[in-house]
Formats: sequence, C-alpha cells, structure tokens
Amino acid sequence: MLFSCSKTKPNTQYLQGNVFGTTFHISYVSSDPLNCEKQVDSLFHLLNKSLSTYIQSSDISRINNNDTNVVVDSFFLEVYGKSQRIFKESKGVFDPTVGILVNAWGFGPEKAVQSLDSTKVKELLRYVGFDKVAIQDGKVKKEHPDMYFDFNAIAKGYGVDIIARYLESKSINNYLIEIGGELRARGTNGMGNFWRIGIEKPNFDGTRGIQKVLSLENKSLATSGNYRKFKVDPITGEKFVHTMDSRTGFTARRNLLSATVIADMDCADVDGYATTFMAMGYEKTLQFLEKHPELKVFLIVANHQGEFIEYTSEGL
Repeated sequence: MLFSCSKTKPNTQYLQGNVFGTTFHISYVSSDPLNCEKQVDSLFHLLNKSLSTYIQSSDISRINNNDTNVVVDSFFLEVYGKSQRIFKESKGVFDPTVGILVNAWGFGPEKAVQSLDSTKVKELLRYVGFDKVAIQDGKVKKEHPDMYFDFNAIAKGYGVDIIARYLESKSINNYLIEIGGELRARGTNGMGNFWRIGIEKPNFDGTRGIQKVLSLENKSLATSGNYRKFKVDPITGEKFVHTMDSRTGFTARRNLLSATVIADMDCADVDGYATTFMAMGYEKTLQFLEKHPELKVFLIVANHQGEFIEYTSEGL
C-alpha cells in the first residue's frame, strides 16, 4: 500500500493510495492533524483478510476452498447480511455466489474455463444461488462444495463505510472518502461547501471525461458501468462485459451503460444496487425504483442509434 498524508487547503487533510486492486482518496476537515496512516492501513488489511478472493489465506478464500474451521468475522457477517437483503429485493439478480461464473468468464482470480458454452454454463449454474447458503454458529454452510463467494460487487463500498466509521469515531464529520469510484460524503469541505463529484462519461476508447457534476450532502454514491471492464473473444471478436446475469449464467448484455446510485445509506448498499441495476437493465431498473424511492439514480443508456441518453431521478 502506498499513500501520503498532507494538507491541500486550510484545515483539510488528504490521504491517498492503492487498495483492493484500485485507488483510494480520503479528504477530511480537522483543526487538529490526525495521524491516520497506520489505522487506515490496518483497517484495509483486516478487510482484505476477511473478504479478498485474491488472497488465498483470507477467510472468504478458505470458505471457497471448503475449510470448515473458518468462523467469520464482523466484516463478513455485515456484508453477508446486506447481500442477503439485496438478493431478496432484487429477486436473485444480485447474488454473491455468482463467483464461479465470474471465474469461468475470466473476470476473477481463478483460471477461466476454455470454450465456455451453454452446456457448461448450465452445469455451473447448479452452484449459484444465495438461497443455497447459510451461516450457522458463525460458520458458512454451502449446499454444494463448489459454490464460490464473491463480494467484490459490494466490498469497495463497504471499505468506504469502514473508513468513514473510523473518522467519525475520531469526531471527524466533514469528509469525502472514495475507493475505486464508490464514495461517501459527509458535511462540507474546507471551504464550507458541499462536496462536488464528477460522474464519468462512458467512453469506450479509453479516454476519460465528465458527464455530470453533482453536489452531495451527506450521501453515499456508487457507479457501475460496462464500458471499461470487458473481454473480447479473440476468435469471434464478441465483447463480454464483467456484470454477470445470475439467472442465465452469461454476462449481462444490456442497453444500460452506467448506473450511479445515490442515497442516504451506507456506501456498501448503493454499491450493491448499482451492480444490480447493471444486471437488470434500464427498463427493469425503473420498475425497481418505483418501489424504492429512497434511491436516486443517474443512468446513461445507449439507444439504437448509439447515442447516449440520460435519466436522472426527480429531485436529484
């Protein structure tokens, strides 16, 4: 982990580095300098030890390898509980047991399955289903030993929440925390203004640009998109995006290019919803939002002519 801690403007401290295979940035307002490096490093270490599928000795990796001696910690329990709620609300669209398919398609830490066809996908689907797992006496019970947990769709947001709770425990209530595009804003910046956030434009050519700028007042925000992380079949040239459809076993092919979710709740929650909406697609997302007015969204959709169409929740 690499980071530095310095002042960027009066009373504003700045911390940045690398974690979870991406970058993080933390800004917080404090009249007294807070020696935060070691504690932030320690919290990230504990999160990785619990939830990282890329670390063989982590709790989740041991569970995936059917180590029955693992007693899950509070991090795993909370992420499991949030995932279970979104799984039920989305009627199975959001499903952290989709990890075996993530690996099979080449988006996870395990070796991809060669020549993946509908027959092989159908076989793998037998090992997907969050209703096929449970926690009993602190241990995970799986209906099939080949079931594979992957909380990456919610873990970055959860990391934001853990750092936020640490800052608040130190009586710091004006901060902006961002990990890989998922963020949480509280209070105001060093100039007394609400934190301003740029939503990225879905460019397929690798260039970066801003589609919209939002001002956040005590909100969490998460964005999921299919325009950057994808694989191309070297034979057919077909593009496979990283969002899995847990019902079909194939990567989700939707007209929704980007989903930004904003709400007055934990960042882990909006992180999970953003991934859910990418798997649902535009029309079903709008139907879901009718039952969940607490969620505000900014969606970017591609029409049949390849043009970008924006949808913004009322009042956002």
